[in-house]
Amino acid sequence: MQYNAQAIEQKWRKRWEENPINEDTEDKKHYYCLDMFPYPSGNGLHVGHWRGYVLSDVWSRYQILHGYHVLHPMGWDAFGLPAENYAIQKKVHPATATAENVANFKRQLQEISAVYDWDKEINTTDPNYYKWTQWIFLKMFENGLAYEKEMPINWCPSCKTGLANEEVKDGECDRCGSTVTKKNLRQWMLKITAYAERLLNDLEGLEWPEKVKKMQADWIGKSYGAEIDFNVEGMDKSIKVFTTRPDTLYGASFMVLAPEHADVLELATDEQKAEVEKYVFDASTKSSVDRMTDKEKTGVFLGRYAVNPLNGNKLPIWISDYVLADYGTGAIMCVPAHDERDFAFAKKFELPIIQVISKTGEEETLEEAYTEEGIMINSGDFNGMKSSEAKVKIPDYLESKNIGKKTTNYKLRDWVFSRQRYWGEPIPVVHCDCCGVVGVKEEDLPVRLPDVESYEPTGTGESPLAGIEEWVNTTCPKCGGPAKRETNTMPQWAGSSWYFLRYPNPNNDKELISKEDMKKWVPVDMYVGGIEHAVLHLLYARFYTKFLNDIGVVDFAEPFKRLFNQGMVTKDGAKMSKSKGNVVSPDELVEKYGCDSLRMYELFIGPPELDSEWDDRGIEGVYRFLNKVWKLVSENKEVEATKEMERIRHKMVYDITLRMESFNLNTVVSGFMQYTNSLVDLQKQAGGIDHETIKTLIVLLAPFVPHISEELWEMVGETDSVFKQSWPTYDESKMVEDEIEIAVQVSGKMAGKIKVGVDEAEESVLAKAHEVAAARLEGKQIVKEIYVKGRIVNIVAK
Repeated sequence: MQYNAQAIEQKWRKRWEENPINEDTEDKKHYYCLDMFPYPSGNGLHVGHWRGYVLSDVWSRYQILHGYHVLHPMGWDAFGLPAENYAIQKKVHPATATAENVANFKRQLQEISAVYDWDKEINTTDPNYYKWTQWIFLKMFENGLAYEKEMPINWCPSCKTGLANEEVKDGECDRCGSTVTKKNLRQWMLKITAYAERLLNDLEGLEWPEKVKKMQADWIGKSYGAEIDFNVEGMDKSIKVFTTRPDTLYGASFMVLAPEHADVLELATDEQKAEVEKYVFDASTKSSVDRMTDKEKTGVFLGRYAVNPLNGNKLPIWISDYVLADYGTGAIMCVPAHDERDFAFAKKFELPIIQVISKTGEEETLEEAYTEEGIMINSGDFNGMKSSEAKVKIPDYLESKNIGKKTTNYKLRDWVFSRQRYWGEPIPVVHCDCCGVVGVKEEDLPVRLPDVESYEPTGTGESPLAGIEEWVNTTCPKCGGPAKRETNTMPQWAGSSWYFLRYPNPNNDKELISKEDMKKWVPVDMYVGGIEHAVLHLLYARFYTKFLNDIGVVDFAEPFKRLFNQGMVTKDGAKMSKSKGNVVSPDELVEKYGCDSLRMYELFIGPPELDSEWDDRGIEGVYRFLNKVWKLVSENKEVEATKEMERIRHKMVYDITLRMESFNLNTVVSGFMQYTNSLVDLQKQAGGIDHETIKTLIVLLAPFVPHISEELWEMVGETDSVFKQSWPTYDESKMVEDEIEIAVQVSGKMAGKIKVGVDEAEESVLAKAHEVAAARLEGKQIVKEIYVKGRIVNIVAK
């Protein structure tokens, strides 16, 4: 019999449709394994996407074999810029393009043969789904977490919309590559900062990669320090700064404000105003990321001075784009002797550098900023004190003099939650001249996105929805008078921040999630997805969950118990992309080698958490391996189990299980290859393999290569699905070898190897050693014999 992958896979897909393997029964436990759902682009899936989906499916099938009913759903993150830009490029309506892309993605995902619960499929663009996205927004609005604010935002002149910081890469729009500028627009904001402390503290108990937890902690950016007021010379005005280094206050020699700071133009003298205004405009064309990473420091003197509250020194006030308005107070005191950025700025503009911390307690000539701890100098009453001690004492002194206070600051900013685009969830509020901003009544949800012919960005900063008068003009839910609908739409993140809660009951029109389904399924047991979502998506999902917990919708505060980030699959050393021409489609590989070969190769290419380079030739080796397994089973003659067969079987179960639990899936595949080779050798020696060992191998293989495993299971005479079995167990006592191979040396040089019993007597071992070393010992006198039990025999001869 030949291994015909295509025929076998077609047979078992049909069989699984008729007889699902993942059924819910009263005796089963429940397990929720979730993929980060894709946005369905026009390019379809490539082998890099397959890696994560295969990984989560292997894990789901592994749990099924452990007696769980697994919720393993799939859906579509289909609103937002990527879908809209693709539609504009193809000159079709976003709804049409999205439906076509979803159909293609679904076809490709079905070829993976994952145990997806397609009856629980969701789509963020479905009004029955985004009704609840809007409902959550209303609840946040009612609880004071959603508010309006005019603010400078990243603006893409090509996409004609505002962008979140994470959508700007190297000063360019992540979607179209255009240079991003700044623009003041009315925006909806979500007050995620109200949850900063909880988002930080609750990271501690999560079974997540430490790298991801650190990335989230750094993004939240909690820091301790002091707020200090610096009076402006000649004006009835002060500038408040936040510093994490109050111990260096005596070393402050100038101040820098962000170009967007509210007081910049008021502080600028007449002589400096024109230069200041030009600099402010130029800074508005740069992204925050570029401003923080630019090595060359630029700035303009405002023409005024502030006064150091501790020593009365005059500090020139500058503006520079390396200071951001949305961190701290948007103003910093600059201590060039002890801060690298300040040092570079001071050197360039020839500003004073005053050392106040010294390693030795003596003043030194500084070639660069001294950023270590040390002894305080040039610091009045604090001289001679350790800087770590001054860091505590100086804020106390500032508070006692009423010129500053101890405080905590976060780098996390409130979330810009509106986009000036068409393809997104309408924000469910209206603007009434009489009542102000009023939320839509819950019974009137969803506020449906109107069907329009023209959905391209307006270029005015308004959403295309603003031009649809019959949709915009409505009545106020509060007073019944005339009102206008909000025309900004939600960002793509809105639908993906809570989608995991909807899968258990996607058709529930009464509540977001039922109490019964909540108790059964959530929080998610295992979440699988790319490291690129490690900060924002996960942070937003955690924020939503904590809010829903606060208002009693869910009874837990963290959405994902365990997280696994799979590495990227690269080609020619780069991320796969259509523009680079290095995309590898799974379709042709499935047609040539079958789904099982591709599934197994996806996990064999390297440790699943690391990036791996794709090589088409590698799948040939996996395909040959599956043919070897096919031959081993199909040509086997059943024999009685020997001790060696039992030993290999139990050792195989032990090794494969240990590697599975450690998520070392590439070494699981190599383990299968190693043990299959051993069984092939045993088969030749003994004339066959016992039935139990063959069955064990098939069950272990099943999560990885389900089609061939089902076929082989049927071939060995089993009538039920292999997935109705239990994951094999092992007995450590049966893993012990009866015989071991040890080396024989003559005067330290290798003479051969012998097999000996584990507890074989030394006389018997030496006799075997003499036999294998006879040629080397001929004509020589034996001086002594050394036997290190279980390891080596060394016969010293002359």
